Amino acid sequence: MSKKTGKQTYQFGNPPKIISTGTVAGPLEGQGPLHEDFDEILTDARNNEKSFEKAERSMLTKACQLALNHASCSTDEVDLFLAGDLLNQIISANFTAATLGIPFLGLYGACSTAALGLSLGAMLLDGGFAETILTATSSHNCTAERQYRYPTEYGGQRRPYQQWTVTGAGAALLGYHGEGPKITGVTLGKVVDLGSKDPLNMGAAMAPAAADTILQHFQDTGWDPKAFDLIVTGDLGKVGIDLCRQELAENGLELGDNFSDCGLLIYDLNKQDVHAGGSGCAASALVTYGHLYKKLQRKELSRLLLVGTGALHSTTSFQQGENIPCIAHAVRIEV
Repeated sequence: MSKKTGKQTYQFGNPPKIISTGTVAGPLEGQGPLHEDFDEILTDARNNEKSFEKAERSMLTKACQLALNHASCSTDEVDLFLAGDLLNQIISANFTAATLGIPFLGLYGACSTAALGLSLGAMLLDGGFAETILTATSSHNCTAERQYRYPTEYGGQRRPYQQWTVTGAGAALLGYHGEGPKITGVTLGKVVDLGSKDPLNMGAAMAPAAADTILQHFQDTGWDPKAFDLIVTGDLGKVGIDLCRQELAENGLELGDNFSDCGLLIYDLNKQDVHAGGSGCAASALVTYGHLYKKLQRKELSRLLLVGTGALHSTTSFQQGENIPCIAHAVRIEV
């Protein structure tokens, strides 16, 4: 029996649960409005490691351990580990997988990796290919800036539309035992390329992909957006969410106050100098696995649509003058 609805949406006959989560936030993120919802907050961006890259790896490993500990689950009880990050050849995820010793599927969805991991994990579980899956992702402001833009020591002037890469890591344990909200459906996105070339303006580049997936989800399912307590994009920031809302309206879909963005929620934009908001894999991971997961547990949210967004460019493609192709994946989570 097909689980596919419409063109790009899959709905699960045996929806898996998000059994537990683990979150580790950076110092700046720990000063933001969601600090009480994170399991651990670093006091040092290097986390007592020799490099920012090793600090990111340690955050990702710790987030995974926290998710396992919260469910009293050992690595031997986990069938698959799905993870990815922003660094070349997803090195943070690769080294974490070596530490955990769980069969590993490496993912690259850029900043959509949290939603991608939830989507693929739910599909594997509902298909009977696994009973318990751990999925995780991470990003670090200093590692991402060094790889994609310029060393933070350079002190270059940041543009008003530029976002701040979130430092942090988030992990979720998926399966069928225990309690937790259920993943009831996913809409897998298409790569959208409308010719954006500015690697500093991620919100504008990703907005069309987010709009495309949101429109497809509601076309495939026939649901009313008002049925969701919250529809939240990954990391469009101030610029991107306005563009996304505008494009949706032009296509006949008006979203109200239940539409927000993880990159806007994680920081206090009036008090923290992050310009257009947050970005990076950890933006949606920290907000979803920390703040929103706790709201779902307390039944303050009953139905959530997470739309993870990602810019699929690389340092190589940028240096060769290529456009920035983008993608978005939607995950429906219900209590």
